[in-house]
Amino acid sequence: MIGVIGGTGLGEALFGEAGGQVQDITTPFGRPSAPVRIVRWHGLDVALLPRHGEGHLFNPSQVPYRANIYALKALGVTHVLASGAVGSLREHIQPRDLVIVDQLIDRTYRRAPTFFDDGLAVHVEFAQPFCPQLRELLLSVAGRVETTVHAAGTYVCMEGPAFSTAAESHGHRSGGGDLIGMTALPEAKLAREAEMSYALVALVTDYDCWRPHAPGSTPQALLAEIIGNLKAATTHALTLIRAAIETFAERPLPPGPIQTGLDLAVWTDRAKITPAVVARYGVLLERYLRARPQ
Repeated sequence: MIGVIGGTGLGEALFGEAGGQVQDITTPFGRPSAPVRIVRWHGLDVALLPRHGEGHLFNPSQVPYRANIYALKALGVTHVLASGAVGSLREHIQPRDLVIVDQLIDRTYRRAPTFFDDGLAVHVEFAQPFCPQLRELLLSVAGRVETTVHAAGTYVCMEGPAFSTAAESHGHRSGGGDLIGMTALPEAKLAREAEMSYALVALVTDYDCWRPHAPGSTPQALLAEIIGNLKAATTHALTLIRAAIETFAERPLPPGPIQTGLDLAVWTDRAKITPAVVARYGVLLERYLRARPQ
């Protein structure tokens, strides 16, 4: 099953047109941002989840990332296509472009970065934070989109909710960042811990504040421009994600090392994993414990 986590704009556009079955789920980590809607596209079940909740209730620091990923895992999701609005840190990455992100820099500090914070030591591989197969799938259908789709980019995930200072923005550029956003982490890390393939489509809404605005620009005009860019990028992202899902339905991706990532990541002695720990982590440990019985 594919899960789609919608960011600003894309969530409303995608979820608003779909019917499907609504799943109201409670997880060991609380309730997800909203009930998960499962729809049938091209013979494939797709689970839809608005990251910020219905009506954009949660700011980036408040999003229940652990509950969101756990809920998708519990429903049987194996691959996640996520989207999110970003600012550009590079001149050549222009507003209304899409970026198939390939790297992350973590600048968050208020969010739980792992599921496994009690009774279990887990260290997942994260050198390549996005699934190469899912990224290639998205790139294979990029020609269907009427905008530039960049094949790679490094996403700096800041805490927010305020935007960067100019000094911070220049620092992100000098540190190797191409994009600045607030939601890719810990979402991508949690998906890896849940052994789910994860890829991110970044929707470029504007240049971050390292690049001065045109003289005479008013805040109202700038906001209107950003909203227009978001709407255009959302339309492009919808086309890209739909095409990727159609292709996936015809040619499902084979299992890869991400789907067995916990085999080498759990460092706790199996004999020391208590029933309470097993119960707490539920579906996250089921395959690991089943594949390698004590």
